[in-house]
Amino acid sequence: MTAEPDPILQLDAVSKRFGDTVTADTLSLAVARGAFVTLLGPSGSGKSTLLRMVAGLERPDAGRILIEGRDVAGVAPWRRDLGMVFQSYAVFPHMTVAQNVAYGLTVRKVPRQLRSRRVAEMLDLVGLPGFEDRDITRLSGGEQQRVALARALAPQPRMLLLDEPLSALDEKIRREMQSELKHIQRRTGTTFLYVTHDQEEALTMSDAIAVLNRGMCAQYDAPDVVFRRPRSRFVASFFRGCNVLDAACRMANGQMMLAVGGAEIAVPPAAAVASGAPVAIAVRCENLHLGARAETCAMRLAARVEDIIYRGTNVDHVLRLSDGQVVLATSTRRELDDGAADVIVGCDPADIVVLEQ
Repeated sequence: MTAEPDPILQLDAVSKRFGDTVTADTLSLAVARGAFVTLLGPSGSGKSTLLRMVAGLERPDAGRILIEGRDVAGVAPWRRDLGMVFQSYAVFPHMTVAQNVAYGLTVRKVPRQLRSRRVAEMLDLVGLPGFEDRDITRLSGGEQQRVALARALAPQPRMLLLDEPLSALDEKIRREMQSELKHIQRRTGTTFLYVTHDQEEALTMSDAIAVLNRGMCAQYDAPDVVFRRPRSRFVASFFRGCNVLDAACRMANGQMMLAVGGAEIAVPPAAAVASGAPVAIAVRCENLHLGARAETCAMRLAARVEDIIYRGTNVDHVLRLSDGQVVLATSTRRELDDGAADVIVGCDPADIVVLEQ
C-alpha cells in the first residue's frame, strides 16, 4: 500500500524483543491521517505490543516512532495526545457516566461549562444521550464500552488507539458496535489504530489492514485487496475460506502455465517466478464452482466429494483433487446430491492468485 505523503503515524524499522520472543522485527508502516487502520493477526503476532509502543507504554529496542513527523522516543505517554480504549472497559466504578467521560477534560483543567457541553456531545455521539447521572456499574457491557470510547474521544486526541475493545461483548452487541465505531470514526475524522484478531471485524471497519506475522508486516492493503489478492501463503492461509494449493509452472509464449490437480491453465505472469519452479496459488472457496457453472469455467478439475457441510447461509463442499490436494467450494445453496462422488470443479484464471515465494 502506498504511503501517504503526510502520514500522522510512521513506524520506521521498529524492533522489539522479549527474551527469545520477537514482537516487532524491523517493522515499517505509515498510517494516513483520518484513516481507520487495523493491525490484524494471530495471537503472538505483535499487534498489542506495537500499539503499546505507539502509546508509549513500551519502548522499542530499535527504530523510530514518529507522530506527525516528530520522533516520540523520549515523550511520556500522557504527552503524546493520544486516546486509548482497552479490551477491559477500564471505566471508573466510583464515578458517574458524566464524570467518567469528563475525566480527561478535568485533568486538562478544562472549564466546567465547556466540560459539561463536551460530555453531552460525546454521549450523543456514542448513542447515550441523557446518561450523565447514571451509575456506571449499572450499565451493560456494551454501554460501558461506549462510555470508555466517549471518554477517550472527549479531549479530541490526535489519534485513538483501540486494543481489541469489542472482544468481551456478545456477538449481537459486537456487530452493532462495529457499525457504530466506523460511524463515529467517520463523524469525528479521528485517526483510529485498531487491534484485533477477528478477520470479519477488520474487514468490516477498516480503510486499511496490516496483517502481522511474528513481528513482521506480511501485507498492508485495503480490506478487499488483502482478502481477495493475498500476496503470501501466510496471508492467504490466515483468511478462512481461501484455498492454498501447490502447483507447477512453466512459461510459454509469454504466459505462465499453471499445472494443478491434473489440469493446466494460462494465467498472467507473476514476478520473480522462474519457469519450471513450484509455486503456491490461492483461490477463494466462493470462486470454485460446481455443477453447470463449472462446465463454463476455463479451468476444470476432476474431484471427489469428501464431505458436504451445511452452515446456514452457506454450504461447504469439501473436495479432493486428483493429485490429493483438498479444496473447499462454498455456495449459498447445496450444489450436489448426497450421493454425489465424482464431480468437476471449475474456476476462472482471473480468480487465481500466484503467491510470492
